Amino acid sequence: MRTDPSPDVPPGTLPAREHLPVSAAGTAVLDVVIPVHNEEQDLQPCVRRLHEHLTRTFPYAFRITIADNASTDTTPLVAARLAAELPGVGVVRLEQKGRGRALRTVWSASEAPVLAYMDVDLSTDLNALLPLVAPLISGHSDLAIGSRLARSSRVVRGPKRELISRAYNLILRGSLHARFSDAQCGFKAIRGDVARVLLPLVEDGGWFFDTEMLVLAERSGLRIHEVPVDWVDDPDSTVHIVRTAADDLKGVWRIGRALATGSLPLDRLTRPFGDDPRDRELTGVPGGLARQLAGFCVVGVLSTLFYLLLYSGFRQFCGPQCANALALLVSAVANTAANRRLTFGVRGRGGAVRHQAQGLLVFAIGLALTSGSLAALDAADGHPAHSTELAVLVTANLAATVLRFLLFRAWVFPDQRRPYDAGTGTHSCEGPR
Repeated sequence: MRTDPSPDVPPGTLPAREHLPVSAAGTAVLDVVIPVHNEEQDLQPCVRRLHEHLTRTFPYAFRITIADNASTDTTPLVAARLAAELPGVGVVRLEQKGRGRALRTVWSASEAPVLAYMDVDLSTDLNALLPLVAPLISGHSDLAIGSRLARSSRVVRGPKRELISRAYNLILRGSLHARFSDAQCGFKAIRGDVARVLLPLVEDGGWFFDTEMLVLAERSGLRIHEVPVDWVDDPDSTVHIVRTAADDLKGVWRIGRALATGSLPLDRLTRPFGDDPRDRELTGVPGGLARQLAGFCVVGVLSTLFYLLLYSGFRQFCGPQCANALALLVSAVANTAANRRLTFGVRGRGGAVRHQAQGLLVFAIGLALTSGSLAALDAADGHPAHSTELAVLVTANLAATVLRFLLFRAWVFPDQRRPYDAGTGTHSCEGPR
């Protein structure tokens, strides 16, 4: 598997996905991590069952890593005995608790091209493991998660946990616009090249680790594959539901604020297209034009409504020219910021001031068009009705909008991606996505 960006891909950008090559004998393709804290009773049957299942069904070499989170019982002794008895089983000891901390530590050190984890209680049917990692091995997806909330999943658990799980995922959809269905199912996998770039951006070291990782991956445009699972609740689970829920809500607030301010460098996770010829850019065909037009139209409609509301408000205490200039200035700043993020996919704060300055120049052109239209109306009718003023402004704004899109696309947010290079078999992904 290629893990380093090609010379034609900017530093920090992920390479195109590729099917994992056939590995040398004994080289682990999959590293399954089992985070544990004081699990002396469940650890041995879990690891033995998982090892037997992988030996019998998994077509590649594998490794099982027990991540001991500062256990104070005999868990370290049980783990050491399993590592000595079973080939491909290892142990990592951490002196601090935290599932996220354990996963980050082991995944960051692992050289396996596919990394996974599952809870020690093995609530998830192991028959879902191969479907979980297959899309990552093939190069189709970047991450994969088990979902207990998919329609074809079969789940046995109490009403309280069911309610909490569904409520939490509804919160994620409403606040962070998450599209994945189950953030906290303890059954996930990630490609190693993705993990090396994504994990340094994930701050949480506890139960919110999964959610933060998935939100950042999704917002970066990485592909998340979902696998319906059969899942049976562990009645002896030691998870503190109330404390975990409170920590998760704090994490949602932190991530939501970071996304709103653009402080996360999500551009590090951009991917070029794969090597499918249908994905290659065609000469003379602007990339993403339809999507950009749709986004620009939505932002434009909202900006126009915002502008008209501002104009009507400013018109209460100043003349039409002054009200038009003030309303257009405020709406132009909001319009540039919205188009920067939503239409042209520019993330982070880099270049934001320059983009706003260029947007204000575009605003000046719009101001000239609308002010000229108002002046012409005033010359034709010394006392036009307010509805007539609004109709003229809407027409002038439509003309200004077409010009604004062309200037935004060609000048303010130019698409800097270079065409597919047949010689290197790569795409360059500089600039906005």
